[in-house]
Amino acid sequence: MSFKYKAHLWDDKKEVMSKYQELLKNPFYMHGKTVPKESAREVIFYVVSCMCDNKYTLRFRKNDDGDFKMSGMGFSLSNFQFKHKPFEIEWEADGGDWIGVKNMINSGTVKVEKVISR
Repeated sequence: MSFKYKAHLWDDKKEVMSKYQELLKNPFYMHGKTVPKESAREVIFYVVSCMCDNKYTLRFRKNDDGDFKMSGMGFSLSNFQFKHKPFEIEWEADGGDWIGVKNMINSGTVKVEKVISR
């Protein structure tokens, strides 16, 4: 089979996008039920990495003082390369600005795929 024929076969195929590329083009939109409630004790962000579409979980949990603490669930938060310090993201969460938290998380090498809270 010649190279020209192979190239033609590739052109006929549908473009395949990774989950990260999909989230870049069409970011997760927080509205209604997807925005954590004000009385939430725990908020979990499911994120997709730009590296091989690896999936991670970022957890915000209230401590005894009523402040949110962010956890990478076993992974160092510096691995996500946020453009903001973790304490700045925690302060946004303490203020209840979850859309701001989502935007701060999206500033790194991961994109938010889903948010749940309790």
